[in-house]
Amino acid sequence: MNNFIFKELDHAGHATLEAISAAERFNEWMYSVTSRRLTGRILEIGSGIGNISTYYFRDNRALMLSDIRENYCEHLDHAFQEERTYLGTRQIDLVHPDFERQYAELLNTFDGVFALNVVEHIENDTLAVANAYKLLRENGRLVILVPAFQALYNNFDRTLEHYRRYTEGSLKMVFQKNNIPITHSQYFNMAAIAGWWFSGNVLKKNIIPVGSMKIYNALVPVFKIIDALVFNRIGISVIVEGVKS
Repeated sequence: MNNFIFKELDHAGHATLEAISAAERFNEWMYSVTSRRLTGRILEIGSGIGNISTYYFRDNRALMLSDIRENYCEHLDHAFQEERTYLGTRQIDLVHPDFERQYAELLNTFDGVFALNVVEHIENDTLAVANAYKLLRENGRLVILVPAFQALYNNFDRTLEHYRRYTEGSLKMVFQKNNIPITHSQYFNMAAIAGWWFSGNVLKKNIIPVGSMKIYNALVPVFKIIDALVFNRIGISVIVEGVKS
C-alpha cells in the first residue's frame, strides 16, 4: 500500500494546478459536467488555487471554498473575497478525528458539496465521503470526481500522492458503504487517457507538462465530441453523484 506523509506545502500539487489553470476550456468543461445538478449554497472541498471556483463566481453561484492547506486558503480568500457570491473560505480536513465538533457550524448547511480530484489523496476514502455527506442539508447533492482505472497509475499519481484510482463500480461502492443514494454516475475525458499513459509510463514525467496541457486545451471541443460518442462509458476520471434523503 502507498504510504504518504502529509506535506504542508505541496510543491508538486501546486505546479500541477498552475499548469491546469491555463487550460480554460478544460476547466470550464469539467465545471459544466460536474455542476449541472448543484444549486443553492454550495461548498467546494479542495479548492486548491481556484481553477474551478472561478466559473461558479462567473455564473453568480453562491460558493464557499475550502482546502486542507492553509496557504491555499489564504490564496483563495485573497483571490475571491470581492466576488458577490463568495461565502468565505474554510480550512477543512475531511478525515479530522473530531470532524463533527470541529465543523459543527457547517453540518447540514449546504445544498451542494463537490470534491474534484480530492478523495484519491485520502487513505480512508469511505470516511472522507461520509463526512462530506454530513455537510449537506436534506435533498442536498454530493458530487465526487476522481481519477479512473488503477492500470493507469503511474509517476504522476505517485508524485501527486494518490492512494488509488477508481472504477465507476469502486467509487459507487464508497457511496454504498455510507448508504448514500446514487443519482448519477459516468466517466469523463476519454481522450486524456493516451497522453496520461504515454507521459507517465513512457516519458516517465512526474509533473504534467505545461506545453502538453496547452495543446490538450486547444483540442477540448474535439474531446467533448469523443466523450459523447462513447456515451461517457470510459474516461480518465469517474464521477458519482448522490443525494441526501
